[in-house]
Amino acid sequence: MFSTGQLIFAAFFIVAFTVVMIFTYRKDLKLHKKYYKGSIWILVLIIAFIFVLFGIKELLK
Repeated sequence: MFSTGQLIFAAFFIVAFTVVMIFTYRKDLKLHKKYYKGSIWILVLIIAFIFVLFGIKELLK
């Protein structure tokens, strides 16, 4: 399906992308804590909403 060169490129890209993202996140960590304080609750609400939708779907089957 994929050539050896494509697989090597994909592996290299994933590793490089992950390293750059970690480095960038660490660099901006102070800004994230300042400007995005409390944003974890938005994530919790979205996940809870998804579980509620799945629960409703199962009840209506």
